[in-house]
Amino acid sequence: MLDEFKKFALKGNVVDLAVGVIIGAAFSQIVTSLVADVVMPIIGFITGGLDFSNYFFQLTGEPAPTYAAAKAAGATIGYGQFLTVALNFMIVAWILFLAVRGINRLRRAEEAKPPQVAEVPREQKLLEEIRDLLAARSAPPPPMV
Repeated sequence: MLDEFKKFALKGNVVDLAVGVIIGAAFSQIVTSLVADVVMPIIGFITGGLDFSNYFFQLTGEPAPTYAAAKAAGATIGYGQFLTVALNFMIVAWILFLAVRGINRLRRAEEAKPPQVAEVPREQKLLEEIRDLLAARSAPPPPMV
C-alpha cells in the first residue's frame, strides 16, 4: 500500500496541483493586500472617506463604533467586509481570466505555426540518390506482355 501511495503522490498532476495551491495562496495574499491597502483607500477617498470594512449591522441592538467591537459583542453582519472580499474575488478572477486568455493565445499561435522541417545534410541527400540509382539498376526488367 505504501508503494501505491508513493506512485500516486509522485505523479506529475499531484505535484503540479500542490505547486498551484501554494502559488495560489501566496497570490491571494498579494491580492488581499492590493485591495485592502490600495484599491479600498482610493474608493474610500472617492466616496468621501468611507471605510467599507466598518460597514455592519449589529443584530444585538448594542451600538458599536467599529466592526471589530461589534463582532466581539456578537451577532454582527459585516457587509462591508463582504464587499471587500467580493472585490478581492473579482480582481483574482479578472487576473486569472487575463492569464488564461494569454496562455490560450500562445497555444493558438504555436498550433498555427507550420512544423519545422529539418534540412537534410548534403551528404545524406547524395547517399539517398546513390541508393535510389543502385536500386533502379539492380531491379529486374519488367515482364514482357
